[in-house]
Amino acid sequence: MTATPAPRVTIKDVAARAGVSKGAVSLAFNHKPGLSEATRDRIFRAARELGWAPNLTARTLAGSRVDVVGLAVCRPARMLGLEPWYMEFVSGVESVLAEHSCSLLLRLVRNPDEELGVQEAWWRGRQIGGSILVDFRAGDPRVDLVERLGLPAVAVGHPSLTGGLTSVWTDDATAVTEAVRYLAALGHRRIARVGGAAALGHTAIRTAAFDEAAGALALAGAWQVATDFSGDAGARATRSLLTAAPPDRPTAIVYDNDVMAVAGLSVAAEMGLRVPEDVSLLAWDDSQLCRLTHPTLSAMSHDVHGFGAEVARTLFSVITGGENGSHPVPTPVLTPRGSTAPPRPAP
Repeated sequence: MTATPAPRVTIKDVAARAGVSKGAVSLAFNHKPGLSEATRDRIFRAARELGWAPNLTARTLAGSRVDVVGLAVCRPARMLGLEPWYMEFVSGVESVLAEHSCSLLLRLVRNPDEELGVQEAWWRGRQIGGSILVDFRAGDPRVDLVERLGLPAVAVGHPSLTGGLTSVWTDDATAVTEAVRYLAALGHRRIARVGGAAALGHTAIRTAAFDEAAGALALAGAWQVATDFSGDAGARATRSLLTAAPPDRPTAIVYDNDVMAVAGLSVAAEMGLRVPEDVSLLAWDDSQLCRLTHPTLSAMSHDVHGFGAEVARTLFSVITGGENGSHPVPTPVLTPRGSTAPPRPAP
């Protein structure tokens, strides 16, 4: 027996639930004056309860256009300003938005729950025409929210984390495997990784890939330490790894970003260890920082500016119903420099 489909919720249903006219609902969602805050809140609450959101096509036909794209980032403001990756990524996004005479609405949030409220408020208040979603976690609640609202969005993350959303991603697992194999080919048998926040999906992907590569190569030692991506955390992790006496000390360390790798280089010098003679260091995200240190830092390089631009182009494709669906960008490639070399022979 075929189930009878549930009737489609309309603006009339929302108006009836909120006890207002259809015009009042339109005023609320178009962010127009003429309603009290209590009435506006009652309308939004009724819409949430019914699972209703304005139709994107109807908005377009009514003459609206995409003037603003949203990006919410769950990072402390100070740390975001120190991380070259995000600056390059935003620069790439902005390069495409400028072509469309469109602006970026950037919001720093304290936790994932706050972002849910921000994304919903942006969309229901017609402040954005689409959103870029970053830093996915396993079972990320933004997937359901975006689908329920009908919010045009692009997820920056592997499809295993982003549900049915259109996504753009880098192949982190392949890149981690390449980094470990490179260090092993130099002769390193004790390799550590200073990773990012354990709750993030891309951190989990890198962690699993590191374990798999270390097992396949039968390394004598493999260590992983989770951090918050900051230089201070990277320095602490490096110090804890290098204070161990051989053979319980790694001869090579891979870092999940450039900031932590630079901090690790300073810690090695502080402890009287030479890079790369005593320990090799390899950074993720090749930036200007990696080329200004002494020795220069070997890195997993990719075009972060181009990545941001591709994400923005894909979002406009989603908004306009184009064919630019989920796809990866080129995998980060190894750029050897002065911070990696074969380990010193054991005495």
